[in-house]
Amino acid sequence: MKKLLPILLAVIGTAAGIGAGLFLAPAPTAHDTAESASAGDVHDTSAHDGAGDHSDADDEEGEGGNEYVRLSNQFVVPVVGNDRVESLVVLSLSLEVGPGDTEAVFAQEPKLRDVFLRVLFDHANIGGFAGNFTEQHRMDRLRRALWEAARNVMGKIVVDVLITEIARQDS
Repeated sequence: MKKLLPILLAVIGTAAGIGAGLFLAPAPTAHDTAESASAGDVHDTSAHDGAGDHSDADDEEGEGGNEYVRLSNQFVVPVVGNDRVESLVVLSLSLEVGPGDTEAVFAQEPKLRDVFLRVLFDHANIGGFAGNFTEQHRMDRLRRALWEAARNVMGKIVVDVLITEIARQDS
């Protein structure tokens, strides 16, 4: 009986771990369902979430000849609650643009930073960075708003906005 109890506890613990893993597994993402449905013309920015690191000096060629332009500085967004700063969110953004449009982005960078900060502050004010701020639908909403703001400034040369880094520091 003394040897049976540890084995029984190990089996129960393993079963509970597997059950918790299945129960807490993330739901299929919109990107996964779009790939399986072969939706060709859907603007799905979730595919670019983990685009990788791009150096400041070198813009890399992407699929279809597009270039990735990393904005020079990170964005710092305060999250205010109860009349005080509860946390800070730090983001790095890159723009996917057509071939040869890199210089146009750098020429408009101050205006782009301004509209991006407006979008990020609005997102913070509606609670977009509260709780689990990296949920798929929240990130899609933020990417879409950033993309629309970039298109308002730069026109159709902006193909996509990529969130290359994001972190929240709670106080």
